[in-house]
Amino acid sequence: MSTAPAVVRAHAGRFVAAVDQGTTSTRCLVFDHGGRVVSAAQSEHRQSFPRPGWAEVDALEIWRSTQRVVNLALARAGIGAEDVAALGLANQRETTVVWDRRTGRPVAPAITWQDTRAADVAAQVAAGPDGVLVEEITGLRPAGYFSAPRLHWLLEHVPGLERRARAGEVLFGTMETWLAWNITGGGDGGVHVTDVTNAHRTLLVDERTLEWDPRLLEVFGVPAAMLPAVRPNVGVVGTCRTLLPGVPLAGAFGDQQAALFGQACFDRGQSKCTYGTGAFLLANTGGSPVRAGVTESGLLSTVAHQLDGEEPQYAVEASIAYAGALVSWFRDSLGLLRTAPEVETLARQVEDNGGCYVVPAFAGLFSPLWDPDARGVVAGLTSYVTKAHLARAVLEATAWQTYDVVEALATGPGLTLDRLRVDGGMTANNLLMQTIADVLDVPVDRPLVAESVSRGAAYAAGLAVGFWPDLDVLRGTWRRAASWTPEMSADRRRRELAGWRRAVERTLGWVVPDEGEGTPPLLL
Repeated sequence: MSTAPAVVRAHAGRFVAAVDQGTTSTRCLVFDHGGRVVSAAQSEHRQSFPRPGWAEVDALEIWRSTQRVVNLALARAGIGAEDVAALGLANQRETTVVWDRRTGRPVAPAITWQDTRAADVAAQVAAGPDGVLVEEITGLRPAGYFSAPRLHWLLEHVPGLERRARAGEVLFGTMETWLAWNITGGGDGGVHVTDVTNAHRTLLVDERTLEWDPRLLEVFGVPAAMLPAVRPNVGVVGTCRTLLPGVPLAGAFGDQQAALFGQACFDRGQSKCTYGTGAFLLANTGGSPVRAGVTESGLLSTVAHQLDGEEPQYAVEASIAYAGALVSWFRDSLGLLRTAPEVETLARQVEDNGGCYVVPAFAGLFSPLWDPDARGVVAGLTSYVTKAHLARAVLEATAWQTYDVVEALATGPGLTLDRLRVDGGMTANNLLMQTIADVLDVPVDRPLVAESVSRGAAYAAGLAVGFWPDLDVLRGTWRRAASWTPEMSADRRRRELAGWRRAVERTLGWVVPDEGEGTPPLLL
């Protein structure tokens, strides 16, 4: 049985708070001993897309939003800081922030994980001898998807930034680092730390030692003076000063690993898929990274979690770019819905997709094909197809993309799923959940608390201070709210899979580089 981490504080609080800093909004949830949500608050922030392929956010706006939602969540629960045993953080991964150590002001807008401007940097590294070095050390191939190429871009394009970085005048971090620094005092003694899940996905950390590697810093031209200290996910790293004064900051996670932890997938082979803007499937692979067949199958090896004083656990990950975002496109760009939930009502008006398939390769395809030059298609249109058939095809696109990455898990690292735990906003769509169970031919389970990202951050913080004593207790707090079992016949599954595959083939290599839109390959 796993034990509590080495750093334990006697807690007086009755609750644990978690901040989930996401792509489009920041949330704060308050949990009790039973793992139940006591209160919640959420605030959206602006996203900026100043050029094709660029995606930015204002880190100061996100910090203000964080303060707002924490205060509001506590007010709604009718509690104060003295009632909170610990605070945990979860964050949108790979988003890159650089700020002035003294003033706390960012030197440029934060470059988000959706941004493609650093693809050239990654492609150049991948094409040379350093590409092999990066893969040997990190288990990942160079790609603009990760933080280091974005950081290199900033150092190269912001005047004077490289000099300031080498002098230790500026700091780098992903969003949990930025929030932790501000929460614990900012320029007046704030701690500059990152967790192992976020650190690994910078391309600057050794996959096994989970320490910054000097050879990788040289490859990407990153000065060590600007880097945060790497810490386990579960363990006290500082004390809150500007938020929840006196409360330990005791847990931090990249959002998808937080969801895996929040779904209590602590054992090898357990898996979850989070359905939000995109979709991310992670499967626990145990105490050592799995490399055989992973990159060849379009998957990523990643750190799952680490408790203070214990060895890290690893996972295999698959990324789907468009899930909920496809429904938003159907609503906003086509104007076929008033609200996103209406897609289920519309799709239920028909029994099938009418032979129509939607492949949402709006900015290329992620796992398992990783083709940045793919573009979306609607295939199989006839005069029979109505907007209800299109709505069904929109939902089925998420299910079939899930099928593709689950198949990659089986053919690559050899992981076969017998059940899938799901979370995220799209799990409220019962037709989608049934469709996923049908195409995967395995049961799909939705937990009582669908906000698994926040729950994972709360689990980490509470475990660190003894609010929860061990992983077995956390397993006991997981509750199933709903389950879907397969109903589709094998023949129908084969027919519809064949149609999906034909549609996907028509998206590949759509962009011709000399037309001015092409981008270098995403090598993962």
